[in-house]
Amino acid sequence: MTAVQSTQIQLVSRPTGWPTHENFRTVTVELPELEPGQVRVVNEFVSVDPYMRGRMNDVKSYVPPFALNETMTGGAVGRVVESTSDEHPVGSLVSHQLGWRDVAQADAAQFRVMEALDGVPSSAYLGILGMTALTAYVGLQDIAHLRDGDVVFVSGAAGAVGSAVGQIARILGASRVIGSAGSAEKVELLTSKYGFDAAFDYKQGSVREQLAEAAPDGIDVYFDNVGGDHLEAALAEFRDGGRAALCGAISQYNTEGPTPGPNNMANIVTRGLSLVGFTVGNYLDRFPSFAQEMGTWLREGRVQFDETVVDGIENTVDAFLGMLRGENTGKMVVRVGTGS
Repeated sequence: MTAVQSTQIQLVSRPTGWPTHENFRTVTVELPELEPGQVRVVNEFVSVDPYMRGRMNDVKSYVPPFALNETMTGGAVGRVVESTSDEHPVGSLVSHQLGWRDVAQADAAQFRVMEALDGVPSSAYLGILGMTALTAYVGLQDIAHLRDGDVVFVSGAAGAVGSAVGQIARILGASRVIGSAGSAEKVELLTSKYGFDAAFDYKQGSVREQLAEAAPDGIDVYFDNVGGDHLEAALAEFRDGGRAALCGAISQYNTEGPTPGPNNMANIVTRGLSLVGFTVGNYLDRFPSFAQEMGTWLREGRVQFDETVVDGIENTVDAFLGMLRGENTGKMVVRVGTGS
């Protein structure tokens, strides 16, 4: 029998500041024969996400750091090509967390069988139908407790999470949705495609001043993907009782030392604000309701999504670094094989 090989990418050193190619290596692993209850999957797409940068540091966090000299992990979607599990027949589309490789093999319990939607690429299960949009769904409802008529501000709004936040907020009754992005093209996309009422390029001036202009009556909800000056701007513009869902702080992921905090933290007290950090892994019980609603919204055309696709497992590091630099519109994914 011909040996099955898997191309995999490993972390070999911990980055200081911005990661480089020298922090990774590509290896070829020969896979053993399947044991009872296992499956082998050829990945179609793998995901690269901001949280992965934090896991490259050897620090205490909500998940253990990536181990050195071991294959990276992350979201992926692919097809079962060999199986000893009745629940995972050959040909099944599955999602799982064994990304950063072209062929994955493990116990069947690590793979979730997905139902394909007509006209929707399998990569959508890494973005608008996956953990990315679930993060937006949970952050708005369970964390920020979005109310009908709220004014919502979203930082990093042209990214995969941010673009989902804006659209879900409108569906759930927000009266005005404002977003920040890193280019004129992304700003235009927010208002023309994703339904944002206003957007601004954070590179073209003070975030605080631009938000004040876009939200002259203040904001009620802030969905934070960026941190830093965006959080400071939100604190300045919150109305009494404002709520923030703190999802990420990508502006600080590659800094080499302490970064200054917002200079207006007293507003939390004087305006009775609630700032709550969260990670979506603690809300997986919400996935069934999310999947049902998002599937409906997609079929009805109420939600749009974009993807930035990089071809080839060997280019996963490039895709990851590009995502950190903001080169993606919507979800950044790597097309491993024949996915479409």
